[in-house]
Amino acid sequence: MKGLPIGIENFKTMIDKEVYYIDKSELIKDVVDEQIVLYTRPRRFGKTLNMSMLYYFFSNKEKDNAYLFNGLKINKYPEVMKHQNRYPVIFITLKDMKNMKFENQIEQFASLIADIIKQNIEILDDNIIDSDDINRLKRLKSETSQMTELKNSLKYLSSYLKRYYQQKVIILIDEYDVPLQSAYVNGYYDEMVDFLRSVFSTALKTNDSLERGVLTGCLRISKESIFTGLNNLNVYSILDDHTSTLFGFTEEEVRKLLSDYQMEEKFDEVREWYDGYLFGSHEMYNPWSVLKYVQKYVQEKAAPESFWANTSGNDIIYRYIKDSDVTMKEDFERLLQGKSIIKTIKPELTYRDMDNINHIYSFLLLTGYLKIKEERGRQEYELIIPNRELYEIYQETFMEYFQEYTGDRKKELYQALSEGKAEEANIILNDILERSISYYDNYENFYHGFMIGLFSGMKVESNRESGKGRFDC
Repeated sequence: MKGLPIGIENFKTMIDKEVYYIDKSELIKDVVDEQIVLYTRPRRFGKTLNMSMLYYFFSNKEKDNAYLFNGLKINKYPEVMKHQNRYPVIFITLKDMKNMKFENQIEQFASLIADIIKQNIEILDDNIIDSDDINRLKRLKSETSQMTELKNSLKYLSSYLKRYYQQKVIILIDEYDVPLQSAYVNGYYDEMVDFLRSVFSTALKTNDSLERGVLTGCLRISKESIFTGLNNLNVYSILDDHTSTLFGFTEEEVRKLLSDYQMEEKFDEVREWYDGYLFGSHEMYNPWSVLKYVQKYVQEKAAPESFWANTSGNDIIYRYIKDSDVTMKEDFERLLQGKSIIKTIKPELTYRDMDNINHIYSFLLLTGYLKIKEERGRQEYELIIPNRELYEIYQETFMEYFQEYTGDRKKELYQALSEGKAEEANIILNDILERSISYYDNYENFYHGFMIGLFSGMKVESNRESGKGRFDC
């Protein structure tokens, strides 16, 4: 029985270790047909692994690793195979650019550029480029460049690689929007947008050395924000059928996986917990969570659980719940009751749009926290929580917020009650109730339990027995 590829994001490692691999190599065919393309999917849906696969297929430095593609689906396309290991490739992943300060983000980007130069040290050849270019490369390599050089760094590198190899360059940019989310959360969004707009524009728009450009991310950031003037960019999100099955697992792939690990009887359970993502017209499964569950079941016959919740990124959901208004709380209450909500979805966003409650649902859909149940009209959709795993995340996030908020306010409630300030206590209690998500039945016994829980840590006498009954019988 093959090992499971938990945490493996390098394509060569995946194949060489002979771990379980679900073939997504037909993505290469799509890239060959594109000039500049952005694929957006939720986190943990195989974006980085697919980008690593593209690197090993196209890179002229990986000819010795051509065997990695033996027997894969891409071999059915001889015209595509002509592109194998033909191009200089720049592969940069921004997925770890999560710093709290803009200066630290720039330092980390400079380090990534320096690493690329070290991987392509051959371009420091004074027979190919002049002394000014060599000095620029040395500054980039030593991480002493000024901001302007960093903004143009990918364009410079692709130009030097083209001159050295006499072949245009493929640029792969993985998780391009991670720095933008960190910038939005930490208050330097405008600076980060300005920086990345320059990087992407010079690398992908005004670059005569570019053969193809491929980007991945969670969100389709609006062209006006980050891809200004990039008219040759095609974007394929979860709303599109095109390439919809090339990220994540299809139902057929999940059935085969479970069969290979003698877990066929667990299919209904897996579907309840990890299915429910609608990419185009295809139902897709979360690959990270499916693989983690299979691993834990094989090891210890463990029950399903929410694995996605432990991969970070839920902080922005918590922020929405914390700052939401009454209407949004009602929407979330409906979702937690298994009901749907109808919302207008904006397929292109900026993170600034997240300040507008009307766009929050677009973010939740595009990042995998909601699922389309039905299309109602032009950009209007009926939305639900995708599966049991996501239901657990919503529920836990609500409870975390509620516990934090009530922890802050119950001291005020105690004080008001102990001082006999009934009206003030009533206002505080109503505020706590309004901010809670009443996805439980609102019977008397619920509110009775609610009050007992609220006064936990204090001596409370409730429903005292009297003989064979209670005082209120």
